[in-house]
Parts: sequence; structure tokens; C-alpha cells
Amino acid sequence: MDGLPERFDPWPPGIEPAVPIEGYTNTFTHTPALPPIRRPPTRTEVTGPLELWRKLPCGDDNLAVVAPGRMALGQLIHIGGRILDEDGRPVRGAVVELWQANAAGRYFHPNDTRDAPLDPNFVGNGRIRTDEEGHYAFFTIRPGAYPVPAPGVWWRPPHVHFSVLGPSSLSRLVTQMYFPGDPLNPLDRILMSVPDAAARERLVARPVPPEEVGLGWLAYVHDIVLRGRAATPELP
Repeated sequence: MDGLPERFDPWPPGIEPAVPIEGYTNTFTHTPALPPIRRPPTRTEVTGPLELWRKLPCGDDNLAVVAPGRMALGQLIHIGGRILDEDGRPVRGAVVELWQANAAGRYFHPNDTRDAPLDPNFVGNGRIRTDEEGHYAFFTIRPGAYPVPAPGVWWRPPHVHFSVLGPSSLSRLVTQMYFPGDPLNPLDRILMSVPDAAARERLVARPVPPEEVGLGWLAYVHDIVLRGRAATPELP
């Protein structure tokens, strides 16, 4: 790719979230008090682990239909896109994991004890591999918003969590995807913890025009970039 710089700064100013986040307890308990100790990456971190997909079985791309005749409650959606590296090249064979709350804003997890209904037909997690062109796709439902169990009153907007394992352990990214136009987006302390406005936009999916999708569900495109100047921000 002609014209590309020889290197990219991994984290330009404004990309990293400003943590800890007021009113979100986990960011206080998970944020190191001291700067990380830097050391040169070894061959293990740069090239491995190889064939991780053999240890992490993939193929769970349909979260909305657990079995014939058993569909999750909520607005059906399709989320697809590409996993790219900092030079804009597709990352093939990346392991992409997704997890989310159900349509009522509750996670299928023992730690979520909020007084909201669980959906017996929705577990809310899946895992797939990207194809040769870096494409991934999930069929799921739009998650609901939920209040944050912390001091103050604020709600998390509908969002989807992603974990992407690229060609090496150094390229792992854990982040979130938001939905365009949701009124809770500018009030979300986690999204707004990313100072750079352009970086925040990279966390918001792009809607696909309904005439291109049909009547069955809504669709969104969300590309994820591992490291580099256009990196997708890593969120807690």
C-alpha cells in the first residue's frame, strides 16, 4: 500500500479512555495505580498463540435462534464488518467474541441480579472466526439499556461487547459497540471517557439502509481496527 508511513503510533493522544471513571466502580478496581513496566516483546507475544481457534471453538454466530422454533425476544439485528490491521489489511482467522444484555437490559450471568426479566431463549454470547477477507457477522437482538449499580443515576445505553484475538497476544482488543442515534450515548460515562470525538465515532456502528436488508431485521456495519492510528478504542 503506497504512501503509508513506516510506523504508526499505537495510541495517539485522546484515544485511550480517561480512567478511572467516576461512578463506575470496576474502573477503580481494575485501573493500575502505577505505570506499566515496559519490556521488549518477545517472539511468543509477537507470533502466538498459533491456531488459537482450535482451543476456542468457533461457529456460534446466531444468538437470536437457540433452536428451531425458539427465538429470543427483541428487535432482530445483524451485525457485520471486518477486522483490519493498522495498515487497513484484513486480519484473517481472527477470533471474534461477542456478548451482550438481552432486550430487557439484563445479562445471562449470576452477577446480574437486577429486577429485570431473563429470556430463556437468549444466552447472549457467541464466537466466530473471520474469513480470508477479515469479515465477521452475528445475528442477534438489539440489547436494552440498564441502570448502573453505582452512586449517582445514569444508564448504560444499548451496547455490544467485543473481544478480538488477532495474530498474536499483543493484538487482543476488548471494546464495545454502540448504536447510532441513541439518546443515552452522550450520557454514557464509559463512551464519553474517550476524549477524542473521532475515536468515539469509531465505537458507533453504521446502519445499513433497510431497503438493502429487507423486512426481516435491521443491520449494522462495524469495522474494528487492531492498533495503529485508526485503532478502535479499548473500553473497560
